[in-house]
Amino acid sequence: MAATAPASPAGPAIGTNAWATISRVFEHRALQYRRTFRASVFGSFVTPLFFLGSIGLGLGGYVDRSSGSAALGGLTYLQFLAPGLLAATVMQTAAFEGMFPVMGGLVWNRVFHAMFATPISGRDIALGNLAWVAVRLTLVAGVFTAVVVLLGAAESPLIVLAVPTAVLTGMAFAAPIAAFAATQRNPEGFNAIWRFGITPLFLFSGTFFPIESLPSLIQPVAWLSPLYHGVALARGLATGTAFGNPLVALVHVAVLSAITIAGSVAFVRTAERRLLQG
Repeated sequence: MAATAPASPAGPAIGTNAWATISRVFEHRALQYRRTFRASVFGSFVTPLFFLGSIGLGLGGYVDRSSGSAALGGLTYLQFLAPGLLAATVMQTAAFEGMFPVMGGLVWNRVFHAMFATPISGRDIALGNLAWVAVRLTLVAGVFTAVVVLLGAAESPLIVLAVPTAVLTGMAFAAPIAAFAATQRNPEGFNAIWRFGITPLFLFSGTFFPIESLPSLIQPVAWLSPLYHGVALARGLATGTAFGNPLVALVHVAVLSAITIAGSVAFVRTAERRLLQG
């Protein structure tokens, strides 16, 4: 009688429920966060809220007095800034989550390799991490949105939809960055992402001022930014104008979704390749 070949470590055994194995990876990340969440509270929640208060209320008062609301489409500066800063804050959190936890699991503590030695596949490891990132971003977006409402910076109840919008924006960054992180042996490449990617997008994607204020040659570059689409959609929802032109709103969603899907596929492939290489 022929011996049964053992299951390949490159994928789950036949009959294994993929959702169950993905949930194990998700559970691992959640348990990690439960032990370390105190260290992330200031950066993920307190600092952005201080930023919103100081810029939106402090500098915003000066902007409102000097230029009036006409320059911002009838909005106060706080109302203009808040939804944009929501998307930008989630982007920064997503970028971090796509970098260092992936590097840690593949290089520093190699916990993903330990998972890969079980019936958990590389695909499940990648998707489990992305699922956790989505939940993490939902926490950040939910708290931020609640504060925006309390400050009176929301013009429409549609702001509740700004939470999934911000999460989708964050995933459009987290997934491709995680795919890149899975190819790295050290974190030096992350400096370039922050310096030439995250920071310029944070400043010039419509968060702090309309992109129409940019030079005409630079405006198309801003339109290509995933953050621009997230900011524009979140601002439209917060002000109740998003569905005035539903086609534009659908374009924003389509662009963010396409980047997220492409990044997720790339992350699955790079993670599987890296785990097989050892």
